[in-house]
Amino acid sequence: MKAIRIHRFGPPDVLQLEDVPDPRPAPGRILIRVRAAGMNYADLLIREGRYPKLAALPYTPGYEAAGVVEALGEGVEGPAVGTRVVAAVSAPGTFAEYVEAEPAQVTEIPEGVGDEEALALPVQALTAWLALRIGGRVAPGDSVLIPAAAGGAGHLAVQLAKRLGAARVLAGASTKEKRDLALRLGADAAIDYTEGGWADQVRAATDGRGADVVFERSGGAHADESLRALAKGGRLIVFGADSLTEPRLSTEQLRGLLVQGQAYAGFSLMALPDGVRRAALHELFAFVAAGALQVHVGARFPLARAADAHRAMASRATSGKVVINL
Repeated sequence: MKAIRIHRFGPPDVLQLEDVPDPRPAPGRILIRVRAAGMNYADLLIREGRYPKLAALPYTPGYEAAGVVEALGEGVEGPAVGTRVVAAVSAPGTFAEYVEAEPAQVTEIPEGVGDEEALALPVQALTAWLALRIGGRVAPGDSVLIPAAAGGAGHLAVQLAKRLGAARVLAGASTKEKRDLALRLGADAAIDYTEGGWADQVRAATDGRGADVVFERSGGAHADESLRALAKGGRLIVFGADSLTEPRLSTEQLRGLLVQGQAYAGFSLMALPDGVRRAALHELFAFVAAGALQVHVGARFPLARAADAHRAMASRATSGKVVINL
């Protein structure tokens, strides 16, 4: 089969299209014929060697796949061969014509949901839905700030915050095109977070109060500004650290959290029970099938151009879901 292989950590050029042996499903596993694979920013960091424990060289990148069941390993009863499924695997390998997955990682794609839409649900949409609902406790009337509102998780969080009853959704993005996308998806105001002191824009858009909930991805200095935009009694949920700088809380900031009754917390899907994640994922499939949640596919690349996909995402030129089509 054709697969992207990485033999050394480094720039996008390390992604090479190669012929590798066709896999057979191991006992207890499902073999999927991949139609489309999804990308996340974490894929770039792993390829650069920032998290060597997550991928042993050589490896095939990618953690999300949509396709059809090709074969079932011994002891696996379903889903049936030919069933459309999406999988979020625990070890990389989806940038290939076939990938193996554990049954718990595989979900049948219902009617009314396309392959590319399905790719956005098991990680990015699920993170947005549960981080806002469980971590941020978004309630009717809240104002919600989403600093990276045109990204893979952010553009879905804009819509899901509204579904939870947010009175105002404030979308942060670096370009007019990205801000316009967030507004089309339901944001009430758009903020340019490349401008210094952009937390002042948040306070201006909330009559000086600030955001009740902040859905923060970047970490580091960016999270500092998000904290400055937080309302009294607000909740700042950090679900990523793209800057690779740990969120820094000074003594003054800690004192501010205490005095203003604010919460500053991390969020991880894997910290939640499997039953909670699966129930929420089925909710998201129902939203998409009913037209209540729109997945924006911002870029598509063939498998042979996987390196170009990495370059585009690294340059922040993409929006929404980035898809590798096979």
